[in-house]
Amino acid sequence: MARRFNPRDHYFRKAQKEGLRARSAFKLEEVAQKHRLFRPGLRVLDLGAAPGGFLQVIAAAVGKKGRAVGVDLQEIADLGLEQVSTLVASVEDEDLSERLLEQTEGRPFDLICSDMAPATTGSKGTDVARSHRLVERTLELLPELLRPRGHLVIKVFMGPGFEELRDELRNHFEKVSVERPKAIRSQSKECYLVGLELKTGEQPG
Repeated sequence: MARRFNPRDHYFRKAQKEGLRARSAFKLEEVAQKHRLFRPGLRVLDLGAAPGGFLQVIAAAVGKKGRAVGVDLQEIADLGLEQVSTLVASVEDEDLSERLLEQTEGRPFDLICSDMAPATTGSKGTDVARSHRLVERTLELLPELLRPRGHLVIKVFMGPGFEELRDELRNHFEKVSVERPKAIRSQSKECYLVGLELKTGEQPG
C-alpha cells in the first residue's frame, strides 16, 4: 500500500511554505548545487515534469534568457513564466525529439533532468526493471537532445542491474556519480545518476 504524505515531513512543509509544487524540488536543488549545474541562459529539459516542482527550480535558475521545457504524460498546470513551456508526451514517442527541439528553435539542451518513475506494481523486480528502461530510453535520446559536454540528472530505482546501468552512463559521459539527496525518504529505493560532460562524437544508437 502506498504511504500517505506525512504532514510533519520537513521537506513537504518546506515546499508548501516556499510555494513549490513538490518536495522533489529540493532533491534537484541539492544535486544542482553540488555539481554547479545551473546558470542563467541555459536550455534545460525536464522529463517527468508534473506537477512542476523541478520546473520551478529550473526556471528560477535559468532566468528569462533561458529555457525550461517540461514533458509528462499528464498536463502540467501553467507556471505563468515566459521561459517555461510544457508538452504532454511519452519518452517512447517517436516524434518526441522533433517536438522538443521546436521549443528551442532547433538547439539542443544544455542539461536534461529526469524525475520519471514507472507506475509501481508492488513487485520490486518489475518496478526496478521499468525504472531502468526509462533511463535507457533517455540515453537513446541523448544524441539528438543534449549538446556535447552537456549534463544529465536522472532518477533511477536501485536494484539488480543498477551497476550495469551506471557503467552504461560512463560510456556516454566523462564523469558519473550517484547521488541520494537528503529529501529522499529513508524507505525509498530511488537515487539519482549524474552524468557530467556528454562525450563528443556521440552518435545515435
